[in-house]
Amino acid sequence: MLSISHLYVYPVKSLGGIELSSARLTDRGIEHDRRWMLVDEDNRFLTQREFPQMALLRTAIHANELTVYEKGNEVDTISVNLYQPSGSLINVQIWDDMCEAIDMSDTVNKWFTEKLKRICKLVYMPDDSKRKVDTDYATADELTGFSDAFPVLMIGLASLDDLNSRLETPVPMNRFRPNIVFTGGTAFEEDTMKHFQINGIDLYAVKPCARCVLTTTDQETGITAKEPLKTLSTYRTGNNKVYFGQNILYKNEGMIKVGDELKVVQTKATLQLNT
Repeated sequence: MLSISHLYVYPVKSLGGIELSSARLTDRGIEHDRRWMLVDEDNRFLTQREFPQMALLRTAIHANELTVYEKGNEVDTISVNLYQPSGSLINVQIWDDMCEAIDMSDTVNKWFTEKLKRICKLVYMPDDSKRKVDTDYATADELTGFSDAFPVLMIGLASLDDLNSRLETPVPMNRFRPNIVFTGGTAFEEDTMKHFQINGIDLYAVKPCARCVLTTTDQETGITAKEPLKTLSTYRTGNNKVYFGQNILYKNEGMIKVGDELKVVQTKATLQLNT
């Protein structure tokens, strides 16, 4: 049986995630997932790709607040309202998309600027800001938050086990920042899922996830290296991209939790990879 083993939410794009026992799928992913993002002075998004030290900024949710702190310095924190952040509305850029977002206060922005040692601002995507999924893969004008492209990323534990069996030093799942991790089945079984259900919710694996240098950043230290991307490139490459995990869309909203079964309804051909 395939079942959910871990659930994760990443409230601020490219900052530390939070492990959950249950999660609500909303109109644009797991509730609170990547609804916040850091942008530079030109309102362009920032990620660990350019600033791996972002991994050391951790997030926590308490009641109606989102709190951010630096690893090893849990006393120095900054908090924002979880449900109704206030501020001025600005246009921000994430990849090729322009979105409306709420700029947080000068106090919040100063805190992040000091931590990252560069001018930056924290912004929030309000409900009326609609960022649509790529029409080449969307089935019903689905939305996403400030994720790279899709509302949910899913990976099987067996896939990570397969990768780690090839590495000199195993890596944890947090290198890949999934929302849903499942146990059971075979390595890369997620590649063959076309339509599956969790707790009555219909989900669809619509595009393999192309991986970048972010996977080479140790999420505990912020230090970058060559692995696991170097090894993945030897057996998970297609169309000049390295794939690990599946991007997911879904039809209806609802709750999912650790232990829920994944019921595969329809499969598809496995990825064509260069080995």
